[in-house]
Amino acid sequence: FTSVKLSSLRRHLKTHSDEKRHVCHLCPKAFRTATLLHNHVNTHTGNKPHKCSECDTAFVTRGELSRHRRYKHTLEKPFKCTICEYSSVEASKMRRHVRSHTGERPYPCPLCSYASKDAYKLKRHMLTHTGEKRYECYVCQTRFTQSGTMKIHMLQKHGENAPKHQCPHCSTFLSRKSDLGVHLRNLHSYMEEAVKCRDCEAAFHERYAFLQHRKTHRNEKRFRCAQCSCTCNQ
Repeated sequence: FTSVKLSSLRRHLKTHSDEKRHVCHLCPKAFRTATLLHNHVNTHTGNKPHKCSECDTAFVTRGELSRHRRYKHTLEKPFKCTICEYSSVEASKMRRHVRSHTGERPYPCPLCSYASKDAYKLKRHMLTHTGEKRYECYVCQTRFTQSGTMKIHMLQKHGENAPKHQCPHCSTFLSRKSDLGVHLRNLHSYMEEAVKCRDCEAAFHERYAFLQHRKTHRNEKRFRCAQCSCTCNQ
């Protein structure tokens, strides 16, 4: 990180600190900066000071307002990938997208070899270890660890429009023809620039084939100690 302003550098340095001096007077939460605390307190009070000039919507933070304007009004996607034609409304989505090129998975599971490219998927994965089933079918009360599994259950068991569009390239079923089109574009379309595996020399021009290949490395212990016979997968 570099900045022409000393104040910006000081603000950035706080992101590396674990110190949270700003405590909410309405709940036990604490924050690194006064701005974060102020935004948090607004969630308690219902105060939404940032109002959209083009509609009646209002938001707690300026960042939420900016995202709203890009999604609903300007349709601007200022964050552009330098490797492919992908562009995004949000910087966080761009960082996650770039990891699909680099193969980086900075969120490892502490209990197994799984690693994720975003924090949300790791949090969802952790439920497979705890066994917690927080999602309940409101029709038959069957419980699931993941919301996606529950939605599939709802469509297959209780939905009038059960999934009927099967992908011609894999075993995936989708309820809508438009969803099948998105699935085919994202996973089965030909990519001019091959995606390379970070663990071996394999390269793929189809994302589905790449993802299937990655599973072969999931339990592979590729790190060997030079002093003894110990091997590890991280």
